Amino acid sequence: MTQVPYSGVPARYWHSLEDGRIQCDLCPRYCRLAEGQQGFCFVRSHRGGQMWLDAYGRSTGFAVDPIEKKPLNHFLPGSRILSFGTAGCNLGCRYCQNWHMSKSRETERLSETASPEEIAQAAKRLDCHSVAFTYNDPVIFLEYAVDTARACHELGLRTVAVTAAYICDEPRREFFDHMDAVNVDLKAFDDHFYRRLCSGRLDPVLDNLRYLVKETEVWTEITTLLIPDINDSDEELSALVSWILKELGTQVPLHFTAFHPDFRMTDHAATPLRTLHRARDIALDAGMQYVYTGNRVDPAGAGTRCPSCKTTLIERSGFRVLNDHLGEQNHCPNCGQSIPGVFA
Repeated sequence: MTQVPYSGVPARYWHSLEDGRIQCDLCPRYCRLAEGQQGFCFVRSHRGGQMWLDAYGRSTGFAVDPIEKKPLNHFLPGSRILSFGTAGCNLGCRYCQNWHMSKSRETERLSETASPEEIAQAAKRLDCHSVAFTYNDPVIFLEYAVDTARACHELGLRTVAVTAAYICDEPRREFFDHMDAVNVDLKAFDDHFYRRLCSGRLDPVLDNLRYLVKETEVWTEITTLLIPDINDSDEELSALVSWILKELGTQVPLHFTAFHPDFRMTDHAATPLRTLHRARDIALDAGMQYVYTGNRVDPAGAGTRCPSCKTTLIERSGFRVLNDHLGEQNHCPNCGQSIPGVFA
């Protein structure tokens, strides 16, 4: 990874308007840009009568993580993953936990450069089994992510997207076609929440979750960050869980994670552990089989248990796997219950 200027590449998913502007068709914002303007996401711009991805080959940084940090608990447990992202985001969450990268509006933050092939080779060299597009939302750098995914697959590496799934129908087909696993950030089960705190809408996210689980082979897990007194009521949690059960089924892993004060919500209280326990109980009592807690030390909410005989299959402490009794098999060694996921 070097520090050199990079001018970007032509982007896909846009069309020209009669007034000389262009419209971005990547996400439901449908930004209409005059010459020289950038989209809401900051990394897609109108230059020379076409759209450019300014973040191609440029990142805000790289890190090697345990895959549980994404969080993914049913996809290659205990393995190492190379994580990276760019600047910018197509949502405007007031509580963003990665705001120093995703909310960056300074081109110099895109200082580290790496080609898709360099990223794949680095992951292989660092003994990672997969590469994660994360920190900010990778749908905004679709062209870069897709090319990197291709390079990873050529070396036998898996690819993971950590995303809010705020993307339109046509580009989602290309983007997710190159992903092996995804964790979708379902921010709340309330459209008013999305509009007021995220500058977005709920329905496109729900539609993309249906698409992922029902129409693709992409391994999918869901994360909801619980903010005290905002999206953590029993009524909203019950509605969220009921929708998942009805539309996606009982076996999609759900992660409830704790909020900490950040970005433009520094005066709001952090999420207590009892809230995570309450949310997990609501989901389990409703019939969901795999419910986890995160961002708090909670051994009970970190481990993977067999839904049939209740045997602890994978014991975790934070992001660390302490004991893995499942190994590369997809069934409980005690009772034979099938366990969904990618373990080999």
